[in-house]
Amino acid sequence: MRRLSANAAPVDSKDEGKLAELGYKQELRRDWSVLHNFGVSFSIISVVTGITTLFEYGLTTGGPGVMSIGWICVSFFTLFVGLSMAEITSALPTAGGPYTWAAMLAPNQKLAAFFSWMTGWFNFVGQFAVTTGITFGCANLIATLATVKGGFESTPRKVIGIHAALLVSHGLVNTFGVHILRYLNNTSIVLHSLGVAAYAIAIVAKAPTHQSAKFVFATFYDGTGDPGWATRASPAYVACIGILMSQYTITGFDASAHLSEETRNASWSAPIGVLTSIICSSVFGFFLLLCYLFSIQNFEATVDSEVGQPVLQILVDILGEDGAIVLFCLVIICVWHCGLFSLISNSRMMFAFSRDRALPQFFHSVDKRFQSPVRTIWLAAILAFILALPSLGSSVAFAAATSIATIGLYLSYGMPILVGLLWPQNFKKGPFNLGAFSRPVALVATLWICFITIIFCLPNVTPVDSQTLNYTPVAVGIVLVATLGSWFLWAHRWFTGPVRLIEAEDGGVDVVEHDATEKKVDEGKLGATIGQAREV
Repeated sequence: MRRLSANAAPVDSKDEGKLAELGYKQELRRDWSVLHNFGVSFSIISVVTGITTLFEYGLTTGGPGVMSIGWICVSFFTLFVGLSMAEITSALPTAGGPYTWAAMLAPNQKLAAFFSWMTGWFNFVGQFAVTTGITFGCANLIATLATVKGGFESTPRKVIGIHAALLVSHGLVNTFGVHILRYLNNTSIVLHSLGVAAYAIAIVAKAPTHQSAKFVFATFYDGTGDPGWATRASPAYVACIGILMSQYTITGFDASAHLSEETRNASWSAPIGVLTSIICSSVFGFFLLLCYLFSIQNFEATVDSEVGQPVLQILVDILGEDGAIVLFCLVIICVWHCGLFSLISNSRMMFAFSRDRALPQFFHSVDKRFQSPVRTIWLAAILAFILALPSLGSSVAFAAATSIATIGLYLSYGMPILVGLLWPQNFKKGPFNLGAFSRPVALVATLWICFITIIFCLPNVTPVDSQTLNYTPVAVGIVLVATLGSWFLWAHRWFTGPVRLIEAEDGGVDVVEHDATEKKVDEGKLGATIGQAREV
């Protein structure tokens, strides 16, 4: 057992001491501020990314009325999820995020390990599915823009090639440019706030004509087939599945938790990052969405866009081809930043998951020069590429990838919230807490997550065939069966949840290197929760 000094700057000592209480040593560079922490989640949510890439889906699945009113509803209920997550993040600021929370809030070691395993794998899948959705969406935008004047013919293979190139660019920046990530973060914040606001104002100001408020808030359109689901089922069905655009967009704010081990004063900064990213994204996103909808010149021509992308069609109708190309490049730059920071969040979660033995120890590695988890960066990039391959044979693969990302992440958000709701006695609150509102908020958040999990597994195009099948329930089912199967067959024998690598003691930190085969935890004592650990 070796002894590490705890003599550091006051903020660093407090943060490292808090991490030591949770059983981990400081391995990653802790130099992110609350603004940087917010910026990563804000960039990953990236309203311009979600709205632009799924605008066609929104127009054909409910139309403007569902898009606008749906955004308000989704923002409202997502805030409940964010409040619950912020409260847990404040108490348990670790890079593992949801899967460590689920374990530390559980009533005993057996349930802790099970909840941790299930939560971790859904978060794992949701993480790289989000990266797939973002980067593959960016590839489609680039391919579509190239067709406007360049004579480029977009094909699934070419889009996959662009997708691969974008992932490589993200991986290289994360590997060799870790020292400039903070500056790219600042750039991304400016682009996604001032840049998007200026972009949206330019569109609505330049538009020759504007749609009415009735069109924007009350127009229902069913383009899900002939006849569509509004006829075969009901308009309510179409409205429910139509909120995917909004819910997918406001996803990924767990990044603030995954970066908590790199953020100063994490018990305050991380929960603030979660909440402010949701609130700011909701406001900016609603403004951008309204500017798009009010600026539509011809609804039918926009839905059946000649350029193959409704937002680009809106820009062409308003600004002409040259102006549209310039503004659409701004959108693509924002989406590129979104993919970059999504890969950062992925890699940190995977690093923590490997540290706790759920992934091979090969991935529990930090580059000594850059203090960055290089191996998990490239693992996340490879998985994001593989998930996009079904697009070679399916026209709905992108929508399915976004559904998988949304369901995977929100299930991983919901599990620790549910555990904390069922066993509140294990939840010792951090500096940010909801007091008496904690359990009611958690209940609403849990019910909302259950609702979206069901509706996003439903078919969104009719008739259902091999080309239009929503393979989200298939993919989620495979993850569920594989996770449960692996748990009951073998993982329950050795996986004990978060591994305590160090013990916090007054005046310093004792480092205890555990081997996965040697780690033993008594029933009811999963390492130590915040309430059980001594303050450093």
